[in-house]
Amino acid sequence: MIIYSSSVADFKEAVDDNKIANSIESAFIEKLGKRPSVSEWRSWNNSMQFMERIVRNSKVADDCGVMIEFNIPATSKRVDFIISGEDEQGSRNFIIVEMKQWQEAWATDKEDVVKTSINGAVRETTHPSYQAWSYRQYMMDMNTAVYEKDIGARSVAFLHNYREKQPEPLKSRQYEKTIQEAPMFLQHETKKLQEFIFRYVGKGKGMELLYDIENGRIAPSKSLVEHIHSLFEGNSSFILLDEQKVAYETIMTLAKKQDRKRTIIIKGGPGTGKSVISINALGGLLREGLNTKFVAPNSSFRNVLIEMLTEQSSKSKMRTKSLFMGSGSFVDAENQFDVLVVDEAHRLKGKGSYMYKGVNQIEDIMKSANTSVFFIDDNQRIRPDDIGTIDGIKRAAQELGVEVHEYTLFSQFRCSGAEGYLNWVDDVLGIQDTGNYGGWDKDAFDFRIVESPNRLKELIEDKQKNGHRARMLAGYAWNWTTPKEGNSNGQIDDVIIEEHGFRMPWNGYLIRESWAVHPDGVNQVGCVHTTQGLEFDYVGVIIGHDLKLNPETGQLYADYNEYKDKTGKKGLKQDPERLNALVKNIYKVLLSRGMKGCYVYCRDQELAAYMKRRLALTSQ
Repeated sequence: MIIYSSSVADFKEAVDDNKIANSIESAFIEKLGKRPSVSEWRSWNNSMQFMERIVRNSKVADDCGVMIEFNIPATSKRVDFIISGEDEQGSRNFIIVEMKQWQEAWATDKEDVVKTSINGAVRETTHPSYQAWSYRQYMMDMNTAVYEKDIGARSVAFLHNYREKQPEPLKSRQYEKTIQEAPMFLQHETKKLQEFIFRYVGKGKGMELLYDIENGRIAPSKSLVEHIHSLFEGNSSFILLDEQKVAYETIMTLAKKQDRKRTIIIKGGPGTGKSVISINALGGLLREGLNTKFVAPNSSFRNVLIEMLTEQSSKSKMRTKSLFMGSGSFVDAENQFDVLVVDEAHRLKGKGSYMYKGVNQIEDIMKSANTSVFFIDDNQRIRPDDIGTIDGIKRAAQELGVEVHEYTLFSQFRCSGAEGYLNWVDDVLGIQDTGNYGGWDKDAFDFRIVESPNRLKELIEDKQKNGHRARMLAGYAWNWTTPKEGNSNGQIDDVIIEEHGFRMPWNGYLIRESWAVHPDGVNQVGCVHTTQGLEFDYVGVIIGHDLKLNPETGQLYADYNEYKDKTGKKGLKQDPERLNALVKNIYKVLLSRGMKGCYVYCRDQELAAYMKRRLALTSQ
C-alpha cells in the first residue's frame, strides 16, 4: 500500500507550499483509517524538506515518481521514501531511501546492530543500511512486479542530521559488507546522494512504475526459492525421518489448498523433531509459491537456526533473515500471509508482555495468515506470560472460525532416542506421572549425577576438547550483572557456588542471541532463554537453590526467593503451584538439551540424594 504518491514535480510543489506533511497526513487517514502520531507528522515535515532539496538538486526529470510511507505488503514495515524512473539506458529502476534523524550512534559487536538514542533512551536497533537493504531484498524476493518485469532495485540510508565522527562507528568494519549493499550517506554527503539518484532514475517516466510496484502480487521469486533450496542441500541437520516426514506432508497438503482459514497443531515433546519439520515446511511452502514466514518468539532460537542454515555466509545470512520473524510482528496485519509457521509456540505472549503492543499473539497469527502452523509442547512454558497452549490455540480457532487439524509426534530423536530418559525426567521432576522405572540404554545416553560443579565443568571441558558440542547450563538461581555494570560479554562471574569455590559467568549479553554456536559460549553458563529449542551433544546442568526437595513431603518445590528471574516470577509470590510448574519446566528443558549425554549437579543436597535414589531404581 502506498500512503502518498506523486510525480517529482508535484512533490517539489507540495514542499515549496509547506503542504507536504498535511498531504501525507490526509492520505494516511484515508488509507489506514487512523491519525498519525504527532512525532510522525513532525518527522515528515522535517525529513521531506531535506529530501526535496536532494531531489531538486539532483536534477532528475519532473515525471519521476515519488512514494512516501510505502507499506511493504505482508509486513507492518513502511518505507520512508522511494523515487522511481529510468536511467540513461532506459532501464526502469526505483531507489529506497531509509531516512534517519539520528545525531549520534555507537557500534556494537553484533552483526548489523548499532545503538542510538530512541525515545529518550539509548537502544539497540538495526544499522540504517541493513534496514534499507532488507526492504529492497524483500521487494526483489516477494513482489512479482519487481522480479517479473525486470525492475531494478537500489537502496540507500540517508542520515541528514548526522555529522561524521573520526573514527565513524557506523562505518566500522563489521558493517562494511552491508554498506556496500546499501550505501549510507551522512550530512556532508548530499552531493554523492544526488549523483546516485540521478544515475539510476534521472531520466524520468517513473509514474507507471509506481503503479506496478503497488499492484505486484506477493509470492516468492524463483531466485528466493533456489536460495532456500541451496541451504538445505547437504545439510544433514534438517533431514526428515519417519513420522517427521508424515507431519511435513500433512502440513504441505493442507497449506497448499488455501481455500479457507486453517490451523495445524503439531504437538510433541523435546527431541521429537518439531524444529526440523518447521524449517523444512518453510522451504517446502516457499517452493510452492506461497508467501510464508517462519515465526519464533525467542530471538536466540531464531538466530541460531539462521546460523545453522547459512553456515556463516554473511550474504546468505542477510537474505535468509528476512524470512524469520518474531511473534510480536502481527498486530493489525490481517490476511497478509499465505502461511505462518510458528515454532516454540508455547512461548507465545499475551497482553502486557515486553515490547508487545497487542492482546493475544495466537489470535494475531491466525488473523494474519490463511494457514497457521503451531509447533507446541505444553510442558515447555517457562514464564507467566507464556500463553501458548494447545487448548488456547483451539479456543482462538473456534472464536475466529478457523478449521483445526492436529498431529502428534511420538518418536524421540534427542537423548540418543532414549524416550525412557525423558519419561524418567518427567516423573522425577513431578511434571507428570509416567511411572517410568525401566530406565534407558545407558550406553546410548550417558546420564550422571556428580558431586561438585567443578567435576561437572571438567566433564564438559573434556567433551569440548574431543570435538563435541558441549555447554554448561543452569537454572535462573543467580542474579545477572548487567552490561551497564561492566558485564557486556561475561566479564563478571555471576554463577558462584561458594562451598565448592566455583565461579563462571552467565552467557554474554553481546552474544546471547548466538551463544549456542558462538566460540565464547564454551566458557559461559547458558540459561533456558539461550538454549530452548536447541540441542548439543552433551550438557552439564547446574540445578540451583531455586528447585529443592521437601524431605518431609518428598515433593519438589520452587523457592521464590532463590529464583532470580523477576519477569519469570512476576505475580507468583502467592501462587506456589504455578511457580513450581514453571521452574520444573525450565529444568526439563535444560535436562533434555543433550543428544548424547547429560551431567547434573544439584546444589540442594536433599534433591541430589533423591535424584540418586531414583536413578538407582532404573535398570542397569
